[in-house]
Amino acid sequence: MSGPQRPAPGPDERPADDVHPGDDAPDLAAPDFHAPDLAAPDLAAPDLDAPDLHAPDPVTPAPGADAEPPAAEQPAPAAPAPRRRRRDPLAAALIGVLTLLLGFAFAVQVRTTGTGEDYSTLREEDLVRILDDLDAREDRLREQIADQRAALRELNSSDSQSEAALQEARERAEALGILNGTVAAQGPGLIMTVRDPEGRVRVADLLDAVQELRGAGAETMQIDGVRVGVSTAVTGEPGQLRIDGTAVQSPYEIRVIGSPQDLQTAMNIPGGVVDRVGRQGGSVDIEQSPTVLVDALRQLDRPQYAQPDTDDGN
Repeated sequence: MSGPQRPAPGPDERPADDVHPGDDAPDLAAPDFHAPDLAAPDLAAPDLDAPDLHAPDPVTPAPGADAEPPAAEQPAPAAPAPRRRRRDPLAAALIGVLTLLLGFAFAVQVRTTGTGEDYSTLREEDLVRILDDLDAREDRLREQIADQRAALRELNSSDSQSEAALQEARERAEALGILNGTVAAQGPGLIMTVRDPEGRVRVADLLDAVQELRGAGAETMQIDGVRVGVSTAVTGEPGQLRIDGTAVQSPYEIRVIGSPQDLQTAMNIPGGVVDRVGRQGGSVDIEQSPTVLVDALRQLDRPQYAQPDTDDGN
């Protein structure tokens, strides 16, 4: 017990001639130099206990040798560390969400509790005033709702009237377009083919055909791809006829929309178009069809002098 208590002579107090090469006494008597190596078993412990299959077998250090293994022989850090880093963001996100939920619940609880405490501390007159304010606010809201509903009904009514007016105007425009030839039309009617092998059909014959068809109820028609309108003009000489300036040739195809039976009866009356064309060496073939397409269009004539009457009668 007395040996360890005796202070060892310092390195400066030992004579230089007492130091011999290979003498182990300085190593045993000078723990200050090797104390960090012997007192740090934590560095070598992971190497001895690590289950890494690639780690080298532990080597027992020789007496007096340094117990710390070389830095090159130390194994790499354990693999679970990256997995902990991958779990950290998820855990942080979960903690953040839970914190927000708890904070929201706490705020709602505090607000509810505070409101109840505020009302519980009010006087009866204050509570009555608050109830009156709430009733007045409810009445104002009910009035606003009623006004909005009335406005909605008015808008629906005006929209319905506007839609009806637009629909009526659209139908009238379509009817006028069919009559003046600016809109294509289809419907039941006749397909007439007038053959004039001798070139003797006159302008009057085509005009009579147009007038008789109109008198029988024809709504719209076209002759050889030329739409017939109110101001249609037939000109030229027999065999060289023109309709609104467009030359037409035999056989003349007339497409007309109307009652097929009435139209055919008008064409076959004695002394009518069929008889006159036959006396001139021609012929007329009439075919009734449930669907006749009249797709030739006319350019709308703009009036030069006439203007719409805007006077309301006053």
